[in-house]
Amino acid sequence: MTGTKHKKQRGLIVQPRDLELLRELAVMRVADREQVKIAAGFGSITRVNTRLLALTRAELLRRFFLGSGGGRKALYALSIKGAQMIQVPCRGPRRPQNEMLVADYFIQHQLTINAVYCGLKFGSISVPRVRFINWLAFHEPLVTGLSLIPDGYVEFAMPSGIDVSFVEVDLGHEGLAVWKEKTRHYLQLALSGEYERQFKQPRFRVLVLANSERRLHSIRAAVAGVTQKIFWFATLDAAHGTKFFGPVWLRPIGETKQTFFKETQ
Repeated sequence: MTGTKHKKQRGLIVQPRDLELLRELAVMRVADREQVKIAAGFGSITRVNTRLLALTRAELLRRFFLGSGGGRKALYALSIKGAQMIQVPCRGPRRPQNEMLVADYFIQHQLTINAVYCGLKFGSISVPRVRFINWLAFHEPLVTGLSLIPDGYVEFAMPSGIDVSFVEVDLGHEGLAVWKEKTRHYLQLALSGEYERQFKQPRFRVLVLANSERRLHSIRAAVAGVTQKIFWFATLDAAHGTKFFGPVWLRPIGETKQTFFKETQ
């Protein structure tokens, strides 16, 4: 589907970078210009703007706007044609082309997840001998009977093996009862053997990134009432960029902040 017969779309010659951009949007579902710039490796705003416009006019991308007036932000998602070109389902937001969105929880949540993803995959890792190897996005429950759809799943290679984590981004829209249920579901996933069967790894942790210190401590208290294991907590600001790997992480119990990795030498 990505051979030469598909490389011309309405006067546009589709380049390898374009295909990579489409693949990244399949992961991110919807992205702003800066996220596209990072994920597709554009060196300037002018070049990314020019290419996004060309891909939108070729109907490989859909564009809509978040906000209004001078503060509005253009957002991009795969079109059906773009998804067909890279042979993936079209899972972007169901919004009309060029629609103006004033406030949209799904969009804000997904953009925040994308920021975490871009930082981990394309940013630098301030830990020797550790490298990013994979990110998974989920669109349906991991296990039949468990209403558990993580925001993401990240794998790092390190000298001692593969470190794996589910990622949960919280912007304050879920009740604490939901968090308790989610915690029980993660525990069931860990203890049932289903996780090891599906992912071929013996264990995982759950990274919770909250939008404020107050929200973080509320979620910690809810989780601690169910388990003191597998969960790690930080605010989005504290774990931004290379700080993600530093001493910013809390466990359900205790106030000593820990680094993401132990000694890797």
